Amino acid sequence: MATSLAFAYKGRNVAGKVVKGRLDAGTESMAMSRVRAMGLTPISVAEVEVGTGLNMDIKIPGFNKSISLKDLAIMSRQMATMTSAGLSLLRTLNILSEQTENKDLAKILTSIRNDVETGVSLSEAMGKHSTVFPPIMINLIRAGETGGFLENSLNSVAGNFESEGKLRDTIKSALAYPIIVLIMAVVAVIGMLTFIVPVFEKMFKGFGGELPLPTQILVVLSKTMVWLLPVLIVGGIAFAVWWRKNKNTDRVRKVLDPVKLKLPVFGPLLTKLAIARFSRNFSTMIGAGVPILQSLNIVGETSGNWVVESALHKVQESVRQGKSIAGPLALEPVFPAMVVQMIAVGEDAGALQQMLGKIADFYDQEVQATAEQLTALIEPLMIAFIGVVVGGMIVALYMPMFSIFEYIK
Repeated sequence: MATSLAFAYKGRNVAGKVVKGRLDAGTESMAMSRVRAMGLTPISVAEVEVGTGLNMDIKIPGFNKSISLKDLAIMSRQMATMTSAGLSLLRTLNILSEQTENKDLAKILTSIRNDVETGVSLSEAMGKHSTVFPPIMINLIRAGETGGFLENSLNSVAGNFESEGKLRDTIKSALAYPIIVLIMAVVAVIGMLTFIVPVFEKMFKGFGGELPLPTQILVVLSKTMVWLLPVLIVGGIAFAVWWRKNKNTDRVRKVLDPVKLKLPVFGPLLTKLAIARFSRNFSTMIGAGVPILQSLNIVGETSGNWVVESALHKVQESVRQGKSIAGPLALEPVFPAMVVQMIAVGEDAGALQQMLGKIADFYDQEVQATAEQLTALIEPLMIAFIGVVVGGMIVALYMPMFSIFEYIK
């Protein structure tokens, strides 16, 4: 594919108003065609330098706006609306790239638009950006292109991502409070050990006598914190870098994902989340006309849990041999009996898509309810935890004071 160049254009719309802007294209003639595709009469099109002066994109690691599931859902919904209104795919992509607020997504849409203009299919063009567009989105769009129902496929993608986004927001809201409280507790403990305990230690030295055991422990931890804190910071950064690179590898997921589902508090929530995601994605894929074997493979990859993914590999083998989907699932503890029975009934009645949709709706509600229960349960526990830790440290610091009063008496 030719390298995209940046062009500044000026054109007149149907109302006679002059419109200015910037776009990417392979050549000046392609840029001129894109201006016309926007419904403008070109006045001037000139190549400009990219990334210079005030137009240069400033990227700060960790602060850049990534392409979220919400961005993809909005893009899919808008694309479906414009396609159903009779707009050509090229013009639709051009409008989306111009109006999206996410600059990274705008650049990718421009690249896809250029590919489509050269005769590449939309799904194939999106497949070149597999780190941005999930496999389920690419395959649903491919099925829509093949079957002539691209609009329905785009609506399915949007609905799927909107439901997934709601589930993620639910999980984030449930985990946000305990994580914030835990971070505050750790910061408070480190601050007391680093700054407050040394002050009390100097004061205690003039008292004479032996310090109580809890106070001695605090003093030792305070002295250790001088070298331990830098080690913890460096170790935390190194672990974060390693985790970012390896969290999605099979060797890590095989160990970590089964443990996640067995956690005493969050295990049931994560299990319900995995089942809801599996059911919704599988229902969407079948409804879009994607073959069962291909759907199972994609649903496994997008399940978010290695236990579910490995179970679906067994289901693939069963279906490939002409057997049922429910049979292998019944042998996997992660799938409740209700889910297995509903899938079995759906297979027998030829209504698998509808049954999977009902399972997804049920577990969406279960995730919501469980998250609310966890939030209500965790709040008092975290408050009690902070009270015990910080209160215990304060008592340990004041214990020598009580000894002084005894000596005075």
